[in-house]
Amino acid sequence: NVEIKIPHSFYIGMLYHKTYFICDNKDWVVFIHGAGGSSSIWFQQIKAFRANFNLLLVDLRGHGKSKGFFEQYYNNEYTFENVSLDVLKVLDHLRIEKAHFVGVSLGTIIIRQIAEIAPERIHSGILCGAITRLDIRSRVLVQFGNWFKKLIPYMWLYRLFAWIIMPRSRHKKARNLFIKEAKKLYQMEFIRWFGLTKRLNPLLRFFKEKDTNIPFLYIMGDQDHMFLSAARSIVQLHKHSSLQIVNNCGHVCNVEQPNIFNRMAIKYLQNI
Repeated sequence: NVEIKIPHSFYIGMLYHKTYFICDNKDWVVFIHGAGGSSSIWFQQIKAFRANFNLLLVDLRGHGKSKGFFEQYYNNEYTFENVSLDVLKVLDHLRIEKAHFVGVSLGTIIIRQIAEIAPERIHSGILCGAITRLDIRSRVLVQFGNWFKKLIPYMWLYRLFAWIIMPRSRHKKARNLFIKEAKKLYQMEFIRWFGLTKRLNPLLRFFKEKDTNIPFLYIMGDQDHMFLSAARSIVQLHKHSSLQIVNNCGHVCNVEQPNIFNRMAIKYLQNI
C-alpha cells in the first residue's frame, strides 16, 4: 500500500504553494489558476488527482495567499515570462525536474510560456478554457478595460468580464467563484495584471505559429463562446495537440463539470 503523506504549505520568499506528495515514483502535476483566481479553484480536482500523482498547487503573484508578496514584485515588471519564472522557482525549490501542467484560462498562457522558456520541465499539459486567440469581442473587451482600469473600481470591470465570458445560468458557479477570489486582489495588482493584455495578441500569434514537441490536451466547454473556435483551429495546426469538448459547459470546465474534466484529464495523463 502506498502511504499518502500529509499536504504541506509553503510561503517562504516565493509564491505560496501547497503540495500533496505520495512518493518519488509518482509523476508531479502542477496546477495553474487564471487571473483573479487562486489555487482554491482546483478543490474539486485534488481528491481525484492525488490518488495517482504528486500535486503542486500555486497562487500566482498577488493572488490568493501570494497576495502578501505584492511589494516583492512591485519593481519586477509584469510579463508572462516573469510570471512563468515565478512558477519555475517553486519547482526548483521543491527539486521537481519535470511535471505535467494543468491550467485554466489565463493559466494556460503561463503553461505555454513555460513550454517556450523551459520545455524540458513539461511532460504534458492540460489546457482548460484555453486562451489561444482574441476575437473581435475579446479585443473590444480588453480595450475597454485598458481605458477604464484606473478610473473605476476593478471589481466593476471584473464582474463585467465574468458575465461576458460566462453569461449563462449554468456558468453561475464558476462565475461566482472567480468573482469571490478576485475580491481578494488589490486595485493596483489588478491594474498590473490587466496590463499583460497589451502583450497578448503578439504572444498568441507566436504560440499559434510555433508548435512544440510537448503533448497538449485542450479541454473546452461547448458553450465557451469566446475561445472554443480558436482552440479548434490551433489543434488542427499543432500535431502534438488534441481537443476534447465537454457538453453543457462554459469556460471553466473544471468547476462546472468537475467529474467529466477529472476523468478526461487523468485518462490523458496516464496514457502519456
